[in-house]
Amino acid sequence: MNISPAERFDPPFVLDLPDSGPAAVVFNSPHSGSVYPQALLDASRLDRLGLRRSEDVDVDVLFDGVMKIGGSLMRVKFPRAYVDVNREPYELDPRMFNGRLPLFANTQSLRVASGLGTVPRTVGEGYDIYHTPPTIEEALERIETLYKPYHRALSRALLTAQRRHGIAVLIDCHSMPSAAVSRSDRLPCDVVIGDRFGTSTDPAISDCIETSLRNMGYNVARNRPYAGGFITEHYGHPAADVHAVQIEINRGLYLDERRIERLHGFDGLKDDMTRMAHDVIAFVDSELKPFALAAE
Repeated sequence: MNISPAERFDPPFVLDLPDSGPAAVVFNSPHSGSVYPQALLDASRLDRLGLRRSEDVDVDVLFDGVMKIGGSLMRVKFPRAYVDVNREPYELDPRMFNGRLPLFANTQSLRVASGLGTVPRTVGEGYDIYHTPPTIEEALERIETLYKPYHRALSRALLTAQRRHGIAVLIDCHSMPSAAVSRSDRLPCDVVIGDRFGTSTDPAISDCIETSLRNMGYNVARNRPYAGGFITEHYGHPAADVHAVQIEINRGLYLDERRIERLHGFDGLKDDMTRMAHDVIAFVDSELKPFALAAE
């Protein structure tokens, strides 16, 4: 019996709500999924540890305290190496597949060129995943049964928040390799805030996040080297009171990146992320939500 991609995960993604119900601020961890299907392991030239090079390890855990302080948390169970929801629906690499991709597939993006399309060809810094790539039909099935339901659920969560509170704020949570922010900077960066250079959110929200983190002693950058991916760009519509900000946390703060094991600083970093989340939720509730509701 054929098992669909969605049936390999139980469930593929989860939206956790605070006791008060749907929140105005939705935290999202799209790349922390760590359930690797046996079919992927069998088809891969990499072992499980190698496949995890692109995973935002434990980012969902770093933010799972937000429900206690009035935030919602969306987290994905399937791994980014299987299907990447922070891409357009059909960013597909023609080098991966035998046969012709659909005409509507985007085969020319920079992400596809680097092997990091919707169904990735590589992980980490260019490590090829497959010795036996999926067929075109298998790739499209992953998109239909995992990618699209996830985005429908995230869209509903933001629409529900906007209707209930007058405003919706999406905080898209990621981690970045420590090497990505230490090669050219004299002072390594702890967190990068990406808001598409001020187009995906009210800048006051980014300012609130940055101020909160700097007050706790973190080195913070804005939009470089990460300005926000597909999710930030796609969902951020400040004129409609739907805001999106991406946060990238330096993995060196909490993770042995070679062994993929938590460091002793993990719990302290988690406490700080909860504190930052509290500051953002309080700011939205006190400064932005009243104006959004008044405008309706």
